[in-house]
Amino acid sequence: MLAVFDRTVAKSPEGLWGPEAAEKGGAVAGGGGAAAAAAAAVQHFTATREGAVTVNLGSSGVIAYSSDMQSPLLPRLFAAVDDIFCLFQGHITNIAPLKQQYGLNKTATEVNIVIEAYRTLRDRGPYPADHVVRDFNGKFAFVLFDGSTKNAFIAADADGSVPLFWGTDSEGRLVLSNDEDVMKKSCGKSFAQFPKGCFFTTSGGLQSFEHPLSEVKPVPRVDSKGEVCGATYKVDAGTKKDSSIPRVGSAANWASQF
Repeated sequence: MLAVFDRTVAKSPEGLWGPEAAEKGGAVAGGGGAAAAAAAAVQHFTATREGAVTVNLGSSGVIAYSSDMQSPLLPRLFAAVDDIFCLFQGHITNIAPLKQQYGLNKTATEVNIVIEAYRTLRDRGPYPADHVVRDFNGKFAFVLFDGSTKNAFIAADADGSVPLFWGTDSEGRLVLSNDEDVMKKSCGKSFAQFPKGCFFTTSGGLQSFEHPLSEVKPVPRVDSKGEVCGATYKVDAGTKKDSSIPRVGSAANWASQF
C-alpha cells in the first residue's frame, strides 16, 4: 500500500525531513514539484504490482493499493465509504465484539471497523482516539483519509507486527508504504519505520496509544556511512504531556483530535 499526503493533510514531523526538505523548511505545499514527486512514487508502485488501484485525492494527495503478493496471515484490504478511504493490512482478533460495538453486520471486515471507528470519533466522539485504537487487538497497520474534512488517521499495532514506513519526499510531502523499496525510491534516506503503538492525526500529530500521557520524541538514525537519516520516534517515558483534558461523560466531543 502507498499514500502520499500534502502538508495541509499530514505535516511530516521534522525528524523525517531530509537535507533537501530541511533547507526548504519542509518544502511548499501544492507546488508542481510536489505533484511530480507524488506521481513518481505512484508510478513506481503501480509498475511493480499487478492489478494496483490508484485513487487521486486531488490537491490532498494520492493513495494506491494492491493485493499482489500479500501474506495470507497479514492480508491487505481497501475500502471507501462516504468519502472516507482506508488502507488496512493485518487482522484484528476481537473483530466480533467490535462489529457489535459499532453496529456493523457479520460480513464487515477489519477495514470497515476502522472506518466506522473513525467516523464515530469524528461525529460523536465518546472516547479519545487513543482509547479507540487501543481497543483493536491483533496485528495491524492502517492509513485512513477523510475527503470531507481533509484529515488523515494512521496507526500501527503495539508490536509493530505489520511493516509500515513513513518519510518525507523531496518536496516535503508525507509518504507512507509497507514497502521499504518504495520508500527508498520516494524519500531517499528520509524515512523510518512508523513507530509501533502509535497513531497520527492531522491536528494531533504523532501520539502513543499505549502511553497517551507520554511524549513521543525523535531518536536520530545514522546509516553505515555516519549520515543522519529519518529519525525513529520512540515514547519518552520521562516526559509527560500537559494533561488538560477534563474527565467527561460520553457526550464529550473528541473530534478536535482530527
